[in-house]
Amino acid sequence: MCGICGELKFDGSQPSPIALSKMMDRLAPRGPDGAGIVIHGAAAFGHRRLKIIDLSEKARQPMEDPDLGLTIAFNGCIYNYPELRAELEDKGYEFFSTGDTEVILKAWHAWGEECVERFHGMFAFVLRERDTGRIAMARDRFGIKPLYLAETPGRIAFASSLPALVARGDVDTSIDRIALHHYMTFHAVVPPPHTILNGVRKLPPATIRVIEADGRSRQRVYWDPPFARDPSMTSLSADEWRDRVLDALRLAVKRRMVADVPVGVLLSGGVDSSLIVGLLAEAGQTGLMTFSVGFEEANGEKGDEFVYSDLIAERFGTDHHKIFVPSDELMGALPSTFAAMSEPMVSYDNVGFYLLSKEVSRHIKVVQSGQGADEIFGGYHWYPPLMSSNDVVDDYAKVFFDRSHGRLAEQLAPEWMEEADVSRALVAGHLTRAGADTPVDAALRLDSTVMLVDDPVKRVDNMTMAWGLEARVPFLDHELVELAARIPPEEKLKHGGKGILKDVARQVVPSEVIDRKKGYFPVPQLKYVDGPYLDMVRDALSSQSARDRGLFRQDYLDRLYASPADHITPLRGSELWQVGLLELWLQTHGI
Repeated sequence: MCGICGELKFDGSQPSPIALSKMMDRLAPRGPDGAGIVIHGAAAFGHRRLKIIDLSEKARQPMEDPDLGLTIAFNGCIYNYPELRAELEDKGYEFFSTGDTEVILKAWHAWGEECVERFHGMFAFVLRERDTGRIAMARDRFGIKPLYLAETPGRIAFASSLPALVARGDVDTSIDRIALHHYMTFHAVVPPPHTILNGVRKLPPATIRVIEADGRSRQRVYWDPPFARDPSMTSLSADEWRDRVLDALRLAVKRRMVADVPVGVLLSGGVDSSLIVGLLAEAGQTGLMTFSVGFEEANGEKGDEFVYSDLIAERFGTDHHKIFVPSDELMGALPSTFAAMSEPMVSYDNVGFYLLSKEVSRHIKVVQSGQGADEIFGGYHWYPPLMSSNDVVDDYAKVFFDRSHGRLAEQLAPEWMEEADVSRALVAGHLTRAGADTPVDAALRLDSTVMLVDDPVKRVDNMTMAWGLEARVPFLDHELVELAARIPPEEKLKHGGKGILKDVARQVVPSEVIDRKKGYFPVPQLKYVDGPYLDMVRDALSSQSARDRGLFRQDYLDRLYASPADHITPLRGSELWQVGLLELWLQTHGI
């Protein structure tokens, strides 16, 4: 787990060591344990290291294998690297380190592009073949690890964060109008290749891109599971589905314990993280550290779920840490939270994860987290109504989109408004393509392969890595997801949602954390945007840089200022926080 960056030239010029150093400096929080730079002719690689597997200097990066003529900068963890290493040793490969980075190099040499299909894990890497000058870039199936690109004629710069590319310089920082439409419409989700900046793109998840020495490139999606029924499984009972999911989840949690340092759990008190703790205890894990965070109440809305996290910690005897964040500390942490965002992310719980990660990083370097369970097992409120949908695109948009295309036209300045409803077209393309049996299957596929990537997954990566903390997400084990995609929707949606997962949980954790109203990571002070939070947002949107940008109609902003609580999106988000967060993020990063 680390931060990577680099520059590839295709016009005969040389990469800039100064530009590389600027990117390395910006990525320092992702890898506080070491740094390295390798420059070979037209290719430069940089790496900031967080030591998790093979703590020796033999595993330092960028890693070079002179015998095979390969160089790599890698961010992530390949959980099945011991098995792959044994397979490669049987083929005659010899290893100079004991970690997973070298396994990727040997696997590339042995199996070429197909090696990524053998990896269980989260990863983003850029690899260079010395003899051909060929470059390979790859990202894991759910985009858990980021890879941003800034391309100009004759050059590609890459980095684990968008701000690192901006720090490099020579990047077009004008606003991408399509991305702006997605941000304002698709609940701040901006799918690849777009980012909010015209000059920065991102490699899509489950994608490998190969670039030849002359700059020609090709890319392909290497994983796209069907969300459809498997004829060989149609006779399975509910109990049999439960047992299969339990077995797959046990394996997923076990895989994510591979490390040469202790692994803890972010424990919200919900069924997902509680189940992870229970399975680790069942597997004999002792001395497990667990961590929870809570906030002050606001407008009568409770700001923590400590009663449930305490119950789980006591039941399984964990070394439990509770972090309570008073309102004044929350306000003070917001600028640093904005700085930690690779892209503007509107969810209130960004600051919660940021402060939780700050505390956790004082005790431990690796945690497991429950992200992904709702998208994989049908936990959100918009899935049940889709069971009877005759127009999945329209019905999905009504519950998930923050505003319609027509409404957006009343809020954005005319010069920033796309003529076509690009966000609806994007979602329609995903919801109506082949490979999903029902409207619910189509929505689960969209949410797990698109929304999840650029909302919950990105949020957890950004906020944990801001403190050099590695977060692992067992619910996004690709074999578990492939199994879940075959389960009939009615099994997922029973018991008020995530029914099959609740059946699994009943085998492991107390019923009190299962049979209760679904909770969210609450940060109530931000939901209502009043007092100092209102002042902060209004100041940002009234600044000279915001006026020069002119993204929003002034009459729309005036309505938001007058009554923030009256402008809440269908997903219970504040419109004022959404538009203010965008401007605060841009100003934080000097854009």
